[in-house]
Amino acid sequence: MPPIEDDISILIKGCKENNRKAQERLYTLFYEAMTLLCLRYTKNAQDALEVLNNGFLKVFKKIDQYNPARAALSTWIRTIMVNSAIDFIRTQKPSYTSLSENEEEAPAVENEAVSKMDAEELLTLIRNLPTTTQLVFNLYIMEGYSHSEIASMLGVNEGTSRWHLSEARKILKRHIKPQQLEI
Repeated sequence: MPPIEDDISILIKGCKENNRKAQERLYTLFYEAMTLLCLRYTKNAQDALEVLNNGFLKVFKKIDQYNPARAALSTWIRTIMVNSAIDFIRTQKPSYTSLSENEEEAPAVENEAVSKMDAEELLTLIRNLPTTTQLVFNLYIMEGYSHSEIASMLGVNEGTSRWHLSEARKILKRHIKPQQLEI
């Protein structure tokens, strides 16, 4: 059996030649992982699918730019998907929410409470964050970007990026139900 790298090389070559079967195979190969990524950045499944398909369109258009010496194919595709999510969010009507000045600071929540939640509950909480706060949370926590990188990507200053991350943490802590601590 040939190594996986050979299969990927053949797949990439087919995509560069606009071979629809190779494109379909690449899409199928990365569909699940990239769908989960897109769901974290969007408010609903329909928007996630739009980001996913726009991302794959960019993948197929830019496949000639892929350099295996610089990154794994999955990393390259993931970067394109994250950028597609950012582009999608920029085109949407801003849906920022702000906390009222009278709200209390969220209580600290033990890691145990989060570990008792299932993935769907966590995804729902993340998807309910205000748009920019959700975006910064995902870029920092899930993708590992620094605040300076996020600031550059979003055209904001680092302090704004830090504030959104702090806000995300406060909101998530506030929405983790106290009874989950007792489970």
